[in-house]
Amino acid sequence: MQLLRTFSLLLVAQIVSFTSPSIAAEERVRPLDWPIERVTLDNGLRVILARDTTSPTVAVAVTYDVGARNEEPGRTGFAHLFEHMMFQGSANVAKGDHFKLVLSRGGTLNGTTSSDRTNYYQSLPSSELALALWLEADRMKSLDVSVENFENQRKVVQEEYRMRVANAAYVPAQLRLYELVYEGYRPYAHTAIGSMKDLDDARIEWVRSFHEAHYAPNLAVLSIAGDFDTAEAMTLVRRYFDAAKRREAPVAFDPPAFVEPGGPRKDVLVDRHAKTPAFFYGWAIPKAREPENYALQIAARILADGESSRLHRRLVRDGAVATEVHAGTGQRRGPDIFTVFVKLTENAKLDEVQAIVDAELRSLAEVGPTDAEMRKASSRTESAYLFGLQSNLNRATRLGEYELFHGDARLLLEEPVRFAQVTASDVRAAVKKWLTTERRTLVEAHPEAKPRED
Repeated sequence: MQLLRTFSLLLVAQIVSFTSPSIAAEERVRPLDWPIERVTLDNGLRVILARDTTSPTVAVAVTYDVGARNEEPGRTGFAHLFEHMMFQGSANVAKGDHFKLVLSRGGTLNGTTSSDRTNYYQSLPSSELALALWLEADRMKSLDVSVENFENQRKVVQEEYRMRVANAAYVPAQLRLYELVYEGYRPYAHTAIGSMKDLDDARIEWVRSFHEAHYAPNLAVLSIAGDFDTAEAMTLVRRYFDAAKRREAPVAFDPPAFVEPGGPRKDVLVDRHAKTPAFFYGWAIPKAREPENYALQIAARILADGESSRLHRRLVRDGAVATEVHAGTGQRRGPDIFTVFVKLTENAKLDEVQAIVDAELRSLAEVGPTDAEMRKASSRTESAYLFGLQSNLNRATRLGEYELFHGDARLLLEEPVRFAQVTASDVRAAVKKWLTTERRTLVEAHPEAKPRED
């Protein structure tokens, strides 16, 4: 308990120092001083070790360098399919036993797929580190990519699509936004869920070829965070993962240059699951960790983070013309995306609400944020970052992503400094340059028209 309390106090001290306005950013904020070790096995597997004994738990994550961006036209959804396939058994683990073994020992586990990566993770009592590593190594070395498993999981993914996309309010409009923002850019023009037609048409040999190309130790990062002995952990890692065979992808992934479609773009969808109208704005912006991306993340907080944010105050609290408003970036490895989502009240008018959003964007671009807005946005950004890393599981997954995306997991520790360096002028300039009407994509979602009563 004392160690946990000490860790929490360190977080609070970091936040207090970050928000003090009387000290220059470079003096009041330092990179986080957490011990992180990086080791690469002979087969190319990158191992990240982040030891922290404040809690008697350990998290293990494997992040594979494969996502929707790696999929070929006509073969979308394969990365997400393997998120499901990876729980269907391997040489020494029967179908479904990965879940049973982890849950029966008081752990949690799951996997996720994005455009940029696929990851698998579990959090367990620290005494179960060997189990987590053995399970991940077994499926890395010997996944059962059988016809039976493929057919079964194809149906599961298609049912997930029906539940979470086709029958979910506003989701089709969001996916259409991505298509238009990245129109013509194959890596990001489709989402990780993929096309149901492509899954219908998929052949087992295509699926096996995809697995051979992307699931190998030299194409993955293993990250361990929590209460463990470093020497013992590396002994276990080598015992279980050394035998995993390095594979070279048939064709190295080489993303093309992004050429943005010219002019503003708009689409209108009828959404039979929507109760009220809504709209999405979208812009392509610089990739994650670029200076302007940090400035635009601060802009998103000023626009829509919390009840005192500009759009929430004008649209929800004071104007009562919207029930929800959100803004944010996608944090992609390639060209990133900035989105604004507004869900209207029943009697609000889309053009009037859009005019309010446009006016706030113009104000941010022409006048910039106030000192109070910058202090609040900086404080909330820093606290969200720090408290988001409190759990071993979050640390393991984030460290794996940073190693994979940016080449060094330790860069995660520098984020407080990068955000602290953002000025009001940076925010104003980034909004003025990137969030313009001329570059904007707009997708509206309209409820089905009600039948007229005679």
